[in-house]
Amino acid sequence: MVTVAYQGEPGAFSEEAARSFFGPRAMLLPKQSFKDVFDFASKHSPGFGIVPIENSVFGSVHQNYDLLLRHKLHIIGEIKLRIQLHMMVLPGVSSKGIRSVYSHSQALGQCEEYLRSLRGVSVVAYYDTAGAAKMIREQKRNDAAAIASVRAARTYGLSILKRNVESNHHNFTRFIVLSGKARLAKSKEKTSLVFAVKNVPGALFKALAVFSLREINMLKIESRPNVGKPWEYLFYLDIEGSPREAQVRQALKHLDELTTFVRVLGAYPFGLTIKS
Repeated sequence: MVTVAYQGEPGAFSEEAARSFFGPRAMLLPKQSFKDVFDFASKHSPGFGIVPIENSVFGSVHQNYDLLLRHKLHIIGEIKLRIQLHMMVLPGVSSKGIRSVYSHSQALGQCEEYLRSLRGVSVVAYYDTAGAAKMIREQKRNDAAAIASVRAARTYGLSILKRNVESNHHNFTRFIVLSGKARLAKSKEKTSLVFAVKNVPGALFKALAVFSLREINMLKIESRPNVGKPWEYLFYLDIEGSPREAQVRQALKHLDELTTFVRVLGAYPFGLTIKS
């Protein structure tokens, strides 16, 4: 049995992702913040953490990119979760009685079209989708609804009033799995890394060229401020392949010669896509 920390209340999408990745025997540990998840994975070996890293509609979760840099953890896996959002209420409550809708800010943004159609209803950001469902149950809010997952509705005994209220039904979130111990990478995987370059013309072009010259596919690039160095940036990169492959090893060695800092965050299999 493994212990896996995730951010949010039971019923959160992160719990769903953790259950899908580790299976039903995993012991899942809810945490209040993403930082708490990173801290747990750092201090409790062989414990794990799971966090969202990007959404197909709203983009990257910048806080978790920053936390990756601050903690000496390894990405050992990923899973892509189809996000289906539903409006839920206490049993017996009708849509006419709703005055407020609660959910996480990203979930509310993903349901903007539906929420605009509601008249006389205030939209309130909450710390967690499942947390909003839990609050409605605990406070017995007959005048409020939550937007959350099917798992949250079942967990807190709420009735789903309207299904799939997300504006874009091709809505996916990619979660990464964190561990204090690196896994032994195999070929035909993907590698995540972060690097910094000197602030001179052509520096980023030369750094990325080490991969294109070796026909290594770059899957994603993300820039983040280099804290303490105004107007300098760190670049997070996902590539196809693993350091066990000769061309990837050569590219990483070449990158090290051209950059001021480089760190491999993990090599892991391409994740499966599942429905929430």
